[in-house]
Amino acid sequence: MNTETFGLRVAGAPISRRRVLTSLGLGVPAAAGWARQALTQEIPPGLPPGVKLPHVVLVSLGGTIASRGDTRLNLNNYGGPGNRVGPEVWIEALPELARIARVTPVDLRPPEEPAGTRGGMTADHLFKAAARIQGLADDPAVDGLVVTHGTNTMAETGWLMNLVLNTRKPVVFVGAQRPWTGISGDGPLNLCDAVRVAAAPAAAGKGVLHVMNQNINTIRDVMKTNAYRVDTFRSPDLGVLGSVDPDRVVFYMEPLQRHTYRSEFHLARLPSPPVLPAVEVLYAYMESPGYLVDALVGHGVKGIVIDGTGAGSPGGGQSEALKRAQEKGVVVVATARTRGGRVQDTPRRREAGIVPGDNLQPEKARILLQFALTTPRSPDDLQRIFREY
Repeated sequence: MNTETFGLRVAGAPISRRRVLTSLGLGVPAAAGWARQALTQEIPPGLPPGVKLPHVVLVSLGGTIASRGDTRLNLNNYGGPGNRVGPEVWIEALPELARIARVTPVDLRPPEEPAGTRGGMTADHLFKAAARIQGLADDPAVDGLVVTHGTNTMAETGWLMNLVLNTRKPVVFVGAQRPWTGISGDGPLNLCDAVRVAAAPAAAGKGVLHVMNQNINTIRDVMKTNAYRVDTFRSPDLGVLGSVDPDRVVFYMEPLQRHTYRSEFHLARLPSPPVLPAVEVLYAYMESPGYLVDALVGHGVKGIVIDGTGAGSPGGGQSEALKRAQEKGVVVVATARTRGGRVQDTPRRREAGIVPGDNLQPEKARILLQFALTTPRSPDDLQRIFREY
């Protein structure tokens, strides 16, 4: 192996050792080992010569996958000002991508925050990113999109995109549990797998997808289940849609809920800029107080999601407080903290005027209710929305 280039090429051009080391902040021995690992990933051969590769746009919204640590063993204290990895670095560092697709990087990360402060996505930035992603999806030269994101709120951002994007093209969310510089990092393979899915014709029309740890999940059902482990993302109630195996991308199921091109909440139908009504989430438990409900109503919320016990029941003093909230026009949706099983439309729940949240996680029920409340709705129409999405 040439020690100056590590044998790495992108579009026929060698990548210098200095360029790789500078981009990753690694020493020579560490980088050489990392490069050997990248070259041995289980990625199938590309298309035959002369066949045009699909065009995949790689959009960065930041996250752990876009972060550096000061050492390869730093797996939990990384990132911060000056320690972000741009999407062009991923393309340079992973020559395997050039065998899968023609990959174009687009950087939509929020601005870096000063040291000692916490940044993150705001609704304003998310809607601007959604508009840009919609524009990319509308480009006939683009075949699919990959969006990188921090794992903490990835499923929420992806769910919002699932509601507002109007496209049949694959949109795949991906991230990492370990920083790009971490030893045995999961980012490189996750990224390659996400590009493979975005380039796969079978992924079209399935709404926003999530790919990590070689699993394909719908963004509707997937959730983060572990703070640090690489197998953290799962769909507890329904399972995976398919797998990203070494030989091919495989789908076994088809999502039936409304999404993307079938959604009624497309960006083009929303005010510009979109303004979503205030909706909050409360957790139900023994002796959960009603004053928290009263406080939210006092702050002007338009909706409350109760993450209920058992099959979605309010706890403690919440029930009476919710009645008071409903008298002031606040919409109440019930989800189940069990993360398995639907919240059903029972006579008792209908009598109480509570909208069943189906099997949505509470944070996603909150976003769906926000979009639903941008237009006056009857109780029956609200129930329809939670059934269909």
